[in-house]
Amino acid sequence: MRKEDQYVRQAEEWTERQYADAHAYLAHRAELIASLGRDLESDDEVLDLACGDGGLGELLLERDLRYRGVDVTAEMVEEATRRLGGRAAVELGDLNDYTPPEPVAATTIFRAIYYARDRAAFFRHAATYTEKKLVFDLNPRQYRLDAVVADLRGAGFGRIVLRPFFVPQTVALPASVAAVAKALEHTGPLARLALRFRFTYLVVASP
Repeated sequence: MRKEDQYVRQAEEWTERQYADAHAYLAHRAELIASLGRDLESDDEVLDLACGDGGLGELLLERDLRYRGVDVTAEMVEEATRRLGGRAAVELGDLNDYTPPEPVAATTIFRAIYYARDRAAFFRHAATYTEKKLVFDLNPRQYRLDAVVADLRGAGFGRIVLRPFFVPQTVALPASVAAVAKALEHTGPLARLALRFRFTYLVVASP
């Protein structure tokens, strides 16, 4: 069975079932997409590869950004279209080959970087249509950071930010605890120590 087949039966309410507190998790993700590296401005377009049912799109649209979602699973595209209505474009496409009709300010890819058939080639392709930054999550226990950074630099991304992301996906935190988790993302050596055991980096790469 292909990896993407698992999403066919799960497309309906994917976001609500994947995150214990979908709004808190995705709002923090959207905040960092907009603010880390080069700032995104009102009406900038974000291309969200492997967009799923478009849950992230709702939070980016709330920030007055334009959104374009792309997913390889037709059922996910249908759910994203339903969720976002006429507020955004959603298309069927493979992240390895897709090219937007016009360059975009930012390209995002979450929980799907492992679908890149050739990571270095994917970065080079994304660089051809991404003007401000490429943003994706990375598990440092699965990938060597130095190898990923080298691939990004080889694709022309000269400025790279690695930001720990400590808001959990499967646990809903009280607001006060969530604030502490976000503060810990700035703690340098302590944050890097935590990343040896769990959590991910948010990688922001700019030309």
